[in-house]
Amino acid sequence: MKDVKTSLLDRTSVRRYEREAIPQETMDFIYKAVENTPTSYNGQQFSVIDIDDQELKEKLYEMTNQKQLKTCNRLLIFLSDYNKISLLAKKKNLTMPGITDTMDGVTIGIIDASLAMMSAVVAAQAAGLGSNCVGYLRTVDPGRLAEILKLPKGVFVVCGLALGIPREQPDLKPKQPTSLVFHRNHYRQDDDKMVEELEAYDEIVKHYNATRSGGTSDNDWVAHILDYYDHATHYQILKYLKDQGYDITH
Repeated sequence: MKDVKTSLLDRTSVRRYEREAIPQETMDFIYKAVENTPTSYNGQQFSVIDIDDQELKEKLYEMTNQKQLKTCNRLLIFLSDYNKISLLAKKKNLTMPGITDTMDGVTIGIIDASLAMMSAVVAAQAAGLGSNCVGYLRTVDPGRLAEILKLPKGVFVVCGLALGIPREQPDLKPKQPTSLVFHRNHYRQDDDKMVEELEAYDEIVKHYNATRSGGTSDNDWVAHILDYYDHATHYQILKYLKDQGYDITH
């Protein structure tokens, strides 16, 4: 088992996996880490679908063209979930507040599911597995995915996590420096200096992309990310959420 420092600081996104199955004791460890995730109110507003069916993984690959979905041994789908508490409230004749009609309710579920996914990532890394977070599962065709996964009202996909025995060791991606990530007591007020640091980081990413192993590109950081943002403006997530029972009004 790897130590916490190695698990967190040496983590990379792995997209190619061996055919070898993940030992059940390793999956049990990941399950326990996920179950112990801190959540809002201890409401545990999340669930996870663990996919080991190869045919289903192939179907999700066809939807997304994300090869890690078909090569991984296990695919965990992290969900925002108010269905479970709604069921018990109904059983006990309790009134379910309209939390799913609020942006805070949506945010709570996303935060809980995201924290749970990070618990799984760290546990997987510690156990020597490779992992890859697949956000495209959330946006590629959310209505169809909800149908495939048989999601009830009050539940929606937040992110997928591919897991497996790694077949590759990708280079560690450069991240923003401490000075750009951490602000002391209030948000930084020196925009000009911040821009200088961002420009320097942009060049570091460009150099990394041009020299990394396993395939190079001429991408920088800012233009590449803005292109993702441009694509994201066309997603119909609000409509999807309404179809899943989230009639967001405030």
